Amino acid sequence: MKKLLVRIFSLSFSAVILFSACSTIQSQEEKQKSNPNILLIYLDDLGYGDVSAYKSGKLQTPNMDRLANEGIRFTNGYASSATCTPSRYALLTGTYPWRNQDAKILPGTAPLIIDTAQMTLPKMLKNQGYHTAIIGKWHLGLGSGMVDWNEEIAPNPNHVGFEYSHILAATQDRVPTVYIENGRVVNLDPNDPIQVDYEKNFEGEPTGLDNPELLTMKWHHGHNNSIVNGIPRIGFMKGGQSAKWSDVDMADHFLEKGKAYIQEQAKSKNPFFLFFPMQQPHVPRTPHPRFEGKSGMGPRGDAILEADWVIGQLLETLEQEGILENTLIILSSDNGPVINDGYFDDAVEKLGDHTPAGPLRGGKYSLFEAGTKVPFISYWKGKIQPQVSDAMVTQIDFLSSLSALVGSSETGPDSENLLEAFLGKSEKGREAVILEATSRTALRAGDWAMIPPYQGPAVQNQVNIELGNSSDYQLYNLKEDPGQQNNLVASNPQKLEELKKIYLDLKGISKNVEQLELK
Repeated sequence: MKKLLVRIFSLSFSAVILFSACSTIQSQEEKQKSNPNILLIYLDDLGYGDVSAYKSGKLQTPNMDRLANEGIRFTNGYASSATCTPSRYALLTGTYPWRNQDAKILPGTAPLIIDTAQMTLPKMLKNQGYHTAIIGKWHLGLGSGMVDWNEEIAPNPNHVGFEYSHILAATQDRVPTVYIENGRVVNLDPNDPIQVDYEKNFEGEPTGLDNPELLTMKWHHGHNNSIVNGIPRIGFMKGGQSAKWSDVDMADHFLEKGKAYIQEQAKSKNPFFLFFPMQQPHVPRTPHPRFEGKSGMGPRGDAILEADWVIGQLLETLEQEGILENTLIILSSDNGPVINDGYFDDAVEKLGDHTPAGPLRGGKYSLFEAGTKVPFISYWKGKIQPQVSDAMVTQIDFLSSLSALVGSSETGPDSENLLEAFLGKSEKGREAVILEATSRTALRAGDWAMIPPYQGPAVQNQVNIELGNSSDYQLYNLKEDPGQQNNLVASNPQKLEELKKIYLDLKGISKNVEQLELK
């Protein structure tokens, strides 16, 4: 009898354990299926005034406006940096880019700057049952040293959390000018191997500097190396002819990959995360002939209209697949605008009354507001109510905020959980953030901006943008003076000292405020 009771107890206990395990698995599966898809659309050099919903410029962007007007249009949304690589690093890792000395504008041959062991946004989502993909611009380095472009390139985006990657390695104006899918160059002919060098040219290869007669687009500064499709690039490349992309078809190429991915994942019924970093309106601006002349502002304006159309096509695909209502869409830009960034393309001459930076001062490369304050929109049909939010939010906060959304406990070193703000349930955002521009940093806290003194030119003459450099501290009340015209250092010394302390604390600097030196 005793043995029978023991056996009955043992079987009962096992049944409880099995039931508990099954319940846990079931709850995990239910949680995965209830979590929304996440589409993160990331434009390149798009300014605060380039989206018509922000009511600052002359372009019309109806698809971006749809997201802004039916979702949340943030008026204080920031990229972490005024240049591309640092902002992308911060977005994916939840870490200030100035903490990583390699997080700066990279050549196409740079090694991967994200540690494969660190937590990333796609890795966190993958751990929560998401399928993860990046389709578009990467520019965070590839490999761990000298890359052989003719073999599998590792590490690559697939090693930091993405299960599928179809990318261009760096930027459209840098070599190699090929697409890379899951670590391998697409359409590569093994009998025509790729060679890439950023120091010296390959013998016999034409360049923009030496062969202007071969150009269909003339260079203004810095873009006079290897010629691909009549466009001179940064860096030197030889071989890989069958793998080279068509510039005017690039938007269509990435769109088709993005649509196919959405359609494939819609069939699986499991949630997906698609990071869709677009190349527009970064140079060289090469809109498809369908969009040429549409904006009246030259290739830059046409490229923005092309990008807006692509976004509309992605929205249409989500609707056709019946998953728009279960997809959180976030749209932003990696930094502020630049008009002339290396090519003669009529962007300056045809700008007209359009103001890419809106009411803001500066632009790409600048510590003034236009360098990092960018279009910033969150949209979730039926879940987010249309509104305008003044909450200060940053791309650094995606990791912790989306982690909270999907039930993860993962966070980033500098990432804050602003989920309630991203969903429109709170007007409370960050209290302060350190912003970066070409290794220089400044503070945004509440309604105030503080820029420490920096040596260097006040204006970057090649791109005609104020950089924010000054021999003195700069202090601006952005609520009263969004264009940063009135430096309040002399009239508000107490506020300056308060912001200095916040800045030093966030930077982790222990020295006295008085020892903050001119850099």
